[in-house]
Amino acid sequence: MLSLGTELLHKPVNRADAVTQLDHLRGKTHRLHAAVTLVRDAEILWTDVQTAELTMRDFTPAERDEVLNREGDAILSAVGGYRLEGPSIHLFEKVVGDYFTVLGLPLLPLLAALRALGVAPKLIEQGL
Repeated sequence: MLSLGTELLHKPVNRADAVTQLDHLRGKTHRLHAAVTLVRDAEILWTDVQTAELTMRDFTPAERDEVLNREGDAILSAVGGYRLEGPSIHLFEKVVGDYFTVLGLPLLPLLAALRALGVAPKLIEQGL
């Protein structure tokens, strides 16, 4: 989930929507929230929410368009209309928080929880 203040943004439906979202985020700090829950037999064993703060540069329309051209349709599957792991990184000034949280899964806390539950060694044995 992406929030800019109290406003929530979603995945863009097309390139024009991505342009609108990126222009709305330009020069501002927004937050990406990612959550994970471990459940067994309908019982919640563990849950966690992590937040990363991302600040976009005051990029030009030409810079935005170049990134969108390079990203192609991949931006349609990304909340906010960007992919930090792709060319969109050029639109950012600062990122505070865990990289995996930005990708949508707080992986390090999840692995710690799996270790605490004794599951992680089994995953490692299976090559996961």
